[in-house]
Amino acid sequence: MPRSKIISLLVVASSLLMTVPAQAVAPLAGMPPVLNANDIYAADRPNQLSPVVANMPQMVYVPNHTSNTVSVIDPKTFKVVKTFKTPRGPQHIVPSWDLKTLWVNDNEGNYLTPIDPATVTMGKSVYVHDPYNLYFTPNGKYAIVMAEADKQIVFRDPHTMAIKKTVKVPCAGVNHADWTADGNFFVVSCEFSGMLLELNTAKMKIVATVKLPHTYTTMPMPQDVKISPDGKTFYIADMTSNGIWAMPADHFGKFSFIATGKEAHGLYVTRDSKYMLISNRMEGSISVLRFADNKLVAKWMIPGGGSPDMGGISADGTQFWISGRYNDEVYVFDIVHGKFLTKIKVGKEPHGLAYYPQPGRYSLGHTGVFR
Repeated sequence: MPRSKIISLLVVASSLLMTVPAQAVAPLAGMPPVLNANDIYAADRPNQLSPVVANMPQMVYVPNHTSNTVSVIDPKTFKVVKTFKTPRGPQHIVPSWDLKTLWVNDNEGNYLTPIDPATVTMGKSVYVHDPYNLYFTPNGKYAIVMAEADKQIVFRDPHTMAIKKTVKVPCAGVNHADWTADGNFFVVSCEFSGMLLELNTAKMKIVATVKLPHTYTTMPMPQDVKISPDGKTFYIADMTSNGIWAMPADHFGKFSFIATGKEAHGLYVTRDSKYMLISNRMEGSISVLRFADNKLVAKWMIPGGGSPDMGGISADGTQFWISGRYNDEVYVFDIVHGKFLTKIKVGKEPHGLAYYPQPGRYSLGHTGVFR
């Protein structure tokens, strides 16, 4: 039986087996109100910088996982202007909810290391066990550490990082996340179990789990998670299925599949909220999906190949910056003209790159998810 037919049958089966938790009507208490009911990214328009970050220098921060360093690139010159040493194993550079701090996730060293983006200086590291990834609840009440090796989602104070609640997860590789438009629920990917979790934000509790559809020979490896501008669809990148799963926000566990390229990994919404950029890590390409009809409209190739991983869009919305995980470099694309611009050499195994500052009122974390 063809692989596409197997996937289709499994999609139907999974949707029949799932029960759907009721979605709350009122938004999460304390969450800034959505500016546009049809576009939750309305605050992310080009150069629409918060007063908190308006005077910060624009820089690109690159965590080099194996080098134990952070490279700082000036996006105007494409040159590395600073290099910071970190404790061990930096994975992602994460903007805090209040936009004032960048946190380096040193998961192998068990530290979160702060960077002051106003002065581009590093502060004193804070002990946090296994901080593979870091998010913030939409109301800013908690920081959420995705403790991958510990199989935990840890809710912490967003400033001191003191533990408030630890949630054990029934899966391996707990990793990326994104929230519903009302902030009441968030979806989390489990990379090594092929699973998704749904959590109630206020209750800090898992309310549903599901395994992604797969063939008999291929276990899914879900990666980045992103919700559509209208808040109706979650997209989940899947490295082994070589594409993305689309899941209705009001029907957890119902899936449709879109093939994008080999090892689909990172997901990024453009500043006009019309497109999503998808990094295909082992294909050396970026796919462009149009939200209006869920169609792929372009594919940008890296000359000579590459390994695009995680990154961000420039404040003016014209460039896409992304790390080359296995090539020790950073790639820059021209979004307006849909073309590759340049490669920049950095340290070994660059991972969760952050372009900062970016437009938006607050940060949900990761390498910069703003609303």
